[in-house]
Amino acid sequence: MRTDMHVQQGPPQPGPEIWIRGPVALPEEPPPPSPAAATPRRFSWVGVHGGAGVSTLASVYGGHDCGRDWPGPADPPSVLLVARTHAAGLAAALGALEVFRRGEAPHGLDLDAVVLVADAPGRLPRPLAERAKVIESVIDVYRVPWVPAWRLGDLTGRPPKETAALARLTGLVR
Repeated sequence: MRTDMHVQQGPPQPGPEIWIRGPVALPEEPPPPSPAAATPRRFSWVGVHGGAGVSTLASVYGGHDCGRDWPGPADPPSVLLVARTHAAGLAAALGALEVFRRGEAPHGLDLDAVVLVADAPGRLPRPLAERAKVIESVIDVYRVPWVPAWRLGDLTGRPPKETAALARLTGLVR
């Protein structure tokens, strides 16, 4: 044990006050934003071929219907490419992805995902499923199943449960 410790004589040296009298108030943190207050991101639906389903999707999920055109300056720059799951539709989706990859899409557009809309009820034949997997390997893909009511023009029902992720992405609240 050490016994040669130096004891300071005289008045204490000035230093920082380390004692706080009374309760300590924690700094106020802003409350987290409520989910209802969050503004959903706006999207432009762009069909990569005629009959892709852009108007239907824009009606059901919201967003801007660009048809087969690129979004204009006043339109949301976040793009959702839309294609049917038939051979021509999947080929057109791959072609549109290539346009973005090469940087040939209009400046300022942000490609968010590809939405594949079923061209018929049931599962995709293997060759088409393989093409869809190629698309899924390079970008997020949302699938929309065959909806008989939509074919008849009835867009009033709830979207299919298989599209819950797409509904969350687009901010659809029903």
